[in-house]
Amino acid sequence: MSRPRIVIVGAGFAGYRTARTLSRLTRHQADITLLNPTDYFLYLPLLPQVAAGILEPRRVSVSLSGTLPHVRLVLGEADGIDLDGHTVHYTGPEGEEGTLPFDRLVLAAGSVNKLLPIPGVAEHAHGFRGLPEALYLRDHVTRQVELAAAADDRTECAARCTFVVVGAGYTGTEVAAHGAMYTDAQVRKHPMRTGMRPRWMLLDVAPRVMPEMDERLSRTAERVLRQRGVDVRMGTSVKEATHDGVVLTDGSTVDTRTLVWCVGVRPDPLVESLGLPMERGRLLVDPHLQVPGRPELFACGDVAAVPDLNQPGQYTPMTAQHAWRHGKVCAQNVAASLGIGERRAYRHRDMGFVVDLGGAKAAANPLGLPMSGPAAGAVTRGYHLAAMPGNRVRVAADWLLDAVLPRQAVQLGLVRSWSVPLESSSPEVARVPGSPKRPGKDADPAGQRPDGEEAGTQPGGGPAKGRPGGEPAKNQPGGGPAKGQPGGEPAKEQPGGEPAKNQPGGGPAKGQPGGEPAKEQPGGEPAKNQPGGEPAKNQPGGEPAGSRSHGGRAKGGQSGSPRASGKPRRAVEAAGPRPARGGSAKPGKAPRASGAGSAGKRPTAPSGPSRSAGPPTDPGPEPPANQPPPGPDIAPGPVKRTDGRAAEGDS
Repeated sequence: MSRPRIVIVGAGFAGYRTARTLSRLTRHQADITLLNPTDYFLYLPLLPQVAAGILEPRRVSVSLSGTLPHVRLVLGEADGIDLDGHTVHYTGPEGEEGTLPFDRLVLAAGSVNKLLPIPGVAEHAHGFRGLPEALYLRDHVTRQVELAAAADDRTECAARCTFVVVGAGYTGTEVAAHGAMYTDAQVRKHPMRTGMRPRWMLLDVAPRVMPEMDERLSRTAERVLRQRGVDVRMGTSVKEATHDGVVLTDGSTVDTRTLVWCVGVRPDPLVESLGLPMERGRLLVDPHLQVPGRPELFACGDVAAVPDLNQPGQYTPMTAQHAWRHGKVCAQNVAASLGIGERRAYRHRDMGFVVDLGGAKAAANPLGLPMSGPAAGAVTRGYHLAAMPGNRVRVAADWLLDAVLPRQAVQLGLVRSWSVPLESSSPEVARVPGSPKRPGKDADPAGQRPDGEEAGTQPGGGPAKGRPGGEPAKNQPGGGPAKGQPGGEPAKEQPGGEPAKNQPGGGPAKGQPGGEPAKEQPGGEPAKNQPGGEPAKNQPGGEPAGSRSHGGRAKGGQSGSPRASGKPRRAVEAAGPRPARGGSAKPGKAPRASGAGSAGKRPTAPSGPSRSAGPPTDPGPEPPANQPPPGPDIAPGPVKRTDGRAAEGDS
């Protein structure tokens, strides 16, 4: 008799704990498969310390294969579940597709960014849900302080050293607290010419900091923030993000180049596709974390609405503390469904919360006892060390080194702005040029291409001039090029337009070395719309052939094409030809990614106005997608305009 197959979708707090506990309980009596887009478990509470340069990224990422030796790890994002067929369909990191059969399925997909329809936010802000976003923020803040220190103009200096954080919850409060310490340490060693100092702002529509937590913790956190010079504004949020700052709901305007979005999260949309009873976006389960009427289906973590037995009529909140405990109970009940052990209902006891505010400052209420100052700091860090499933010695060593040595403030340039767009619902995976399009995840707010030109930095890594977060808006002069617009990506069949096949700088033409014979050439067929026209069909890197629009599906099933026919998309161009991948997705699959912070479609916001970005300083390591790659050792030149002038900004 074959062993039962257990599939766990997501390796966040709930999914990781489920896999680890199940591996111990079943003792090789079941095949356990963990589906996750990354090969690590991310300890989110310490992510602000990564952005502040206290901890190295690998300290907060625990290897799945190293700590779960008896669990099979499959890298990919779930995008469809067939409950009747007992299969999970997924897409791998390189665009490959696969199916996982199961006898028991645990949904622990976590949560995704909550993006409100505020003009300009999707184009100018960056979230804070994954390692790529934390690394980008550290580089960006470091760069803005360095540029501000070198600036002679007080207005430019003030804008560059102003940092706006939206959302005064757990994450936003810690980001502002650690960020203020980080920038103060930078200017202490290298004072600014204008005599100014960095300014951090924390905004929220709530009446107080961390409104979901104990009021005494809230007062402690706000007091520490104000002592560090953070401008805390409650009852205020962003009304619009523009090219040179933000407009607040109180009517004031703040000049800034940095907008950090920590507004909150929502349950992963994957569960919505199942057609099962929901509660505010979460899948309804019983106290045993089992979906009623589906004995093979369990859910835990942020995607599950778990009844709170201590408060009848309510559900447990979406916190890491609950998700971690869900995982243990869920594993015990899955094992019980296989005849191993007994079922148990989820019942919790509030152990309190801890908030690390940097240095020796923290706010904590272990077992309901309110604490502040160094004592709270010791309790907070002790709790994190005890809760982490690995890397404890390395984390403690980094804390010790940070206490006795000055912090290193350098730009690594590992993550660019366009790699971590706010509209991405999979923040744990940074985008790279030429990567396959992830159906349903690469949203296109206001015409923004997910794999297009680098938004926040020029090819050499310099920030786009005059933009919060360093990200130019698409379709604006100096921003991401709009087709057919001066200075943008030229329209096809126009002078200076996108090179067609058979043209210099374009893809390999038919009938040329390395390509197929061009039509109406000796031994070939006629090409559509001769010189300056559309590119030849079925060539890697080219635009869709024929009269289809830019977002249409190219013939021949090129890599990166959407799996659902007729779905608008943006072409993804790799550095060289890529093998074709044919076929389309089975109908009815819900677009979605697995893992903590993974996702699906989200509301989009219209872009705000923008202005021209500064000239590039360095070509950078990778040309943005949808752009013809430069020749060997030749930096990309300016884009050709229809009026004969060179355009500023990225090429």
